[in-house]
Amino acid sequence: MPLPSSELLLFVGCATLDSIALVQDYPAADSRTVAADFSTAGGGPAATAAVAAARAGAQTAFAGVIGTDEEGDRIISGLEAEGVDTSAVIRDANVKTGASVIVVSRATESRAIVTRPVPPVAFPAGSRFHELLGTAAWVHVDHLGWNAVARVPNLRISVDAGNPIPSFTPKGVALYVPTIERLRAEYGEDLSPEALLQQAVDDGASAVVATAGSEGAWVLERDGNPVHVPAVPAHIVSTLGAGDVYHGAILAAVAAGLPLVEAANFAGRIASASCAGLDGRSLIPRQAVSTVLTANPTA
Repeated sequence: MPLPSSELLLFVGCATLDSIALVQDYPAADSRTVAADFSTAGGGPAATAAVAAARAGAQTAFAGVIGTDEEGDRIISGLEAEGVDTSAVIRDANVKTGASVIVVSRATESRAIVTRPVPPVAFPAGSRFHELLGTAAWVHVDHLGWNAVARVPNLRISVDAGNPIPSFTPKGVALYVPTIERLRAEYGEDLSPEALLQQAVDDGASAVVATAGSEGAWVLERDGNPVHVPAVPAHIVSTLGAGDVYHGAILAAVAAGLPLVEAANFAGRIASASCAGLDGRSLIPRQAVSTVLTANPTA
């Protein structure tokens, strides 16, 4: 059922169906490897962020393009089971839904991903997407969703820039959340995290939160000072989707009124907890941001 849009967080971009195997070491050619665990779950940066925000108590909707195949049906049912509004999703019989096979190695705490590309994200004029776009409190996009909103004025946009976005500029972006590696690729390997964030603010972002895995994150708001937020210790089975979970959690926290540094702390806790699961969603905590605000009313 479509949700009221007055406080809606709209997530735009990529949704996939992932098959994930946990092994000790990556398989060799022509070998048979016994997996310690196996899971099939929804994935994709924007879709997983929407689930994380929903579990944090936000009203959420996802907009993207998926096929009319079984994978697409499973993606829709998975999102709707989390309370995510899917009324803006385009089902296109001429495309195949994005899907991935992912092998996670215990020995190296790394992963290898084989993926079927996600269809381009575009929405016809007059569609449900444009209705939600005009009224949502925030619009969050990943690397595929950016082009759908880049030229739309007067949006409060959050951007997941973990993956490269061609022709992207943070000008006018309210919440820019790249990785430190992405900022280094854009601005230079020799700059400090603080200098990298300042460059992004100078290029037009209102607030920047740069994530760095086990090193935590750095936060900078325009006219403020950079703040380092340490990482939260985690029991790691897989880091698959952890960055996407972080994006959904931090946006839910910011939209609920938590100051940005506290929002980054909240997102770090949620993303770290999710790493105890093999897939990117099953162990995302169901912790509403309102409980943090209640516990710390001055936040």
